[in-house]
Amino acid sequence: MSDDIITGIMATAGREPGRVAVVDGRGRKVTYGELARRVDAVRDAMAGRPGAADGLRPGDGVLFAVRPGVDAVALALGAVAAGGMLVLADPGLAPEVLAARMAATRPRWVVTESLLHLLSGPLRGLARRRGLLLPDLRDPLPGQAVRHLHTGPWLPGVPRGAVRLSRILRSSGSGPAPRGPYTTHGDQPAAVIFTSGTTARPRGVVHTRGSLAAGLALFRGAFPLGPGDVVHTDQLMLGLPALLAGATWSLPGGGDLTAELAARGATHTFAVPVHLDRLLRRTPRLPETLRHLLLGSAPAPPAVLRRAVEAGPEVLSVYAMTEALPIAVASAREKLAQAEGDLLGAPLPGVGIRVAEDGELFVSGPHLARGYLGEDPLREVATGDLVRLEEGRIVLLGRKKDMILRSGVNIYPGLYEPAVAALPGVAEAAIVGLADPETGDEEVVLAVVPADGYDGDAVWKALPAVMDAGALPDRVEPLGSFPRSGRADKLDRAALRSLLTRRA
Repeated sequence: MSDDIITGIMATAGREPGRVAVVDGRGRKVTYGELARRVDAVRDAMAGRPGAADGLRPGDGVLFAVRPGVDAVALALGAVAAGGMLVLADPGLAPEVLAARMAATRPRWVVTESLLHLLSGPLRGLARRRGLLLPDLRDPLPGQAVRHLHTGPWLPGVPRGAVRLSRILRSSGSGPAPRGPYTTHGDQPAAVIFTSGTTARPRGVVHTRGSLAAGLALFRGAFPLGPGDVVHTDQLMLGLPALLAGATWSLPGGGDLTAELAARGATHTFAVPVHLDRLLRRTPRLPETLRHLLLGSAPAPPAVLRRAVEAGPEVLSVYAMTEALPIAVASAREKLAQAEGDLLGAPLPGVGIRVAEDGELFVSGPHLARGYLGEDPLREVATGDLVRLEEGRIVLLGRKKDMILRSGVNIYPGLYEPAVAALPGVAEAAIVGLADPETGDEEVVLAVVPADGYDGDAVWKALPAVMDAGALPDRVEPLGSFPRSGRADKLDRAALRSLLTRRA
């Protein structure tokens, strides 16, 4: 197993040059040999001549804004192989947020699509009228010169002197395997992922080539994956293990997921619980080729887990955080058998855990990010999750910041929400506290999304059997749906509190 993501993937390409590496959203296929040739070409173009002023140095920022596809995979790997640290640019970033991130990372290259230059330049006004807030990527850090590499044809707005991907690919020849040399640089920063922080002080998680390789190895060890498998996902942390294993990374095309899984012969896929719930309500059974369904990003209600188990594949729930990918894995059947709290599973091999006196989980290990941008290296990271250990397995009790305080009693919503969501007629459940502005004491409100057969009186009467007396809610509020946020559609507890306050 390689301790460097780049050397690991390129070694796979050397062993499997004729095997299909990536299938894009339109069904176009690229072999490992061709992918390696593209990575070589991008690396050579961005690294420049030895000692050249415009070449990348290890850890230099590379502002990256390319939609998932073959080009995106080759560009990302090539930029990191050249020494770059990817800075992922969300097109919807507010200008002041982008400016703060650019000041923190000071990118030397910008890798994007020519269409983005058009929409953020000559057609900026039209894009704004259509609701698209696009940053101007031509000059991300005024006063600092940057070089540009773009995909697609030349369009108005593309900076002068920009390198076109198609041209460097044409000039790179058509070798069947990577030219190299590729040496291990496990300590090189490979990507910074911004997670929190203020506009003035953005907080970015810095992963190295080595920490990413260690995390991907943990993923591969958690479920069988090898040549002949087809991983259908747009998630890097599942697609990249496929490339390390010699499997095929199949990228979604935006159509019906079940139909795409069947058409591609997918053996593995990833889903967010709320999206999986919608899918399984339409299609209760998934294609027979699908062996493994991974869930992540948010806890899955018991009703969703039961439908997922009935859909056919083995269902695995991945517990992870940006700073440590992944931490533990538990099967849906194991989670459903857990009587109290949310079972996260045993820590994966090599993952260190520590439970503090207040119950908060701390994590360490080779997959741990180097640290936060501009801060000292991490030795361990606080998860913000309150847990207990049962026979070496981690059981989630709640989020530290989600704790509710009522009459001097600490209430952890995660300890009870799975059991409430498993009651007849309940699709989802969430417990929040609404603070009294005068006393600071909190009203405990149980919000539920009703399912077929919902009976409010029956649910109320059933609560003492699944909740401690000191945690019983002051009221129960049925809602049509819960407010969610982010690409993963996580429950937005702040918005839920605001909604329940207005209803009160």
